Amino acid sequence: MTKEFTQITIPTNLYQQLEEKIKGTEYASVASYVTKVLKEHLEKSPGEKEAFTSEEEEKVKERLKALGYID
Repeated sequence: MTKEFTQITIPTNLYQQLEEKIKGTEYASVASYVTKVLKEHLEKSPGEKEAFTSEEEEKVKERLKALGYID
């Protein structure tokens, strides 16, 4: 099965922020990260809230790093 793709345009500063966010993660590109995030968003039920805000998630990650659970 062949996948078809299209391009979208986002502000350069947003792209650069996303590049920084995915450094050291399993994402090979900003496009793969954005695709995952959009798929997750579309799969959520209307009105379903995220478990953590992005700020809360970063605090949890920092704490786990400080405890030595993740690098």
